[in-house]
Amino acid sequence: QVQLVESGGGLVQAGGSLRLSCAASGRTLSTYSVGWFRQAPGKEREFVAFISWSGVTTYYTDSVKGRFTISRDNAKNTVYLQMNSLKLEDTAVYSCAASVVAYISTKRGEYDYWGQGTQVTVSS
Repeated sequence: QVQLVESGGGLVQAGGSLRLSCAASGRTLSTYSVGWFRQAPGKEREFVAFISWSGVTTYYTDSVKGRFTISRDNAKNTVYLQMNSLKLEDTAVYSCAASVVAYISTKRGEYDYWGQGTQVTVSS
């Protein structure tokens, strides 16, 4: 079992930055790929970013490319999502999830463990 806890969310003005953290406990996160997902009010949860277990491979949904950066520190059992140039449409609950898949996955069903999420609100 892997327990995931997100932190770093909050209220930020458009154009600002936030860094989200996804800390794992229970088992080492270093053997899992990790994805960030988000869910805005009234919308389905959507994929945001992926990072392989080694950190070598990353992948982003088009709407965040060039603004968001996913990274990991396996020694700290933590994955990060640096979010820059935030837009109003980035407002959502952001959740991290861990998967044993060895390929880029954007599908919620391929992730085995989920955190509770952290709220990100971007204001004008």
